[in-house]
Amino acid sequence: MLAQPDERIYLDARRHGVVLVKPLSRALAIAVLGVTAFALGWPLSLAGAGLLLVAALLAVAAVWKWDRTRVVLTTEKLFIVHGVVRRQAAAVHLARLGAVEVDQSLLGRLLGYGTIVAGDLEIAGVPRPRELVGLVQFLAR
Repeated sequence: MLAQPDERIYLDARRHGVVLVKPLSRALAIAVLGVTAFALGWPLSLAGAGLLLVAALLAVAAVWKWDRTRVVLTTEKLFIVHGVVRRQAAAVHLARLGAVEVDQSLLGRLLGYGTIVAGDLEIAGVPRPRELVGLVQFLAR
């Protein structure tokens, strides 16, 4: 992802762990249904085992996606990279960057995460977004 030989990486971080709350809650709800069906006995126990398998797969997929998604800031650009087999990236060049905005809810301020909007790029679940914006503004000069 580095285009220039003198380009340096200033930040390479995962998104905040709060992005896992929704998919893991979904997996937990499915697991609870699976355990309930499993406890009711045959033939529902077969469906319960299937639901437990689905819940486990959803949880692993969510954590895998979170682990493989990176927010990267270099001397030239800010980008987000995701994917394992097929790596995809969305970037904005700092030289062409206008205003950079931070959107933080009350919970986001308490837990230290937010959404950064930099040009056409919107990255949700960024840890310590105000520090990142300060660094982006410093590098964009």
